[in-house]
Amino acid sequence: MSVNAYTPSCRVDEVGRRWLLIDATDLVLGRLASTVANILRGKHKAAFTPHNDCGDHVVIVNAEKIFLTGNKLKNKMYYRHSGYPGGLKETTAEKVINGRYPDRVIRKAVERMIPSGPLGRQVLRKLHVYAGSEHPHSAQQPEVFDFAILNSKNKKRG
Repeated sequence: MSVNAYTPSCRVDEVGRRWLLIDATDLVLGRLASTVANILRGKHKAAFTPHNDCGDHVVIVNAEKIFLTGNKLKNKMYYRHSGYPGGLKETTAEKVINGRYPDRVIRKAVERMIPSGPLGRQVLRKLHVYAGSEHPHSAQQPEVFDFAILNSKNKKRG
């Protein structure tokens, strides 16, 4: 007796994409980034397929109010290079969050948890991070995703 069981493979045209809205106020950066990376890849779905983009869109607001545990605010360094000899520039996480583009802290954390390559770049296009509480995606009617309620460690204590 044979059972007609097979592993489902998600096709790109069959994917139902949702829009999720996450408020990053007082959320721990690493925990938020790992969950968002899994949602962007589609790993939370039963028909996850590693070689297809079957994830959902994620809108993150209040990026400047993200929380870093321990001494990471002062000790965590972000590096970039100008392309010239001796052109290595370094910036602390505190300067980035208080600077012109505070959304880059979340964007970089999620980017580093996604596999590199063409599929990773395609997946990252579904990440939308905004420093303030306003976002231009209200027409997509994003569902509010309460990340802090999943675990007590996800939110800043005290």
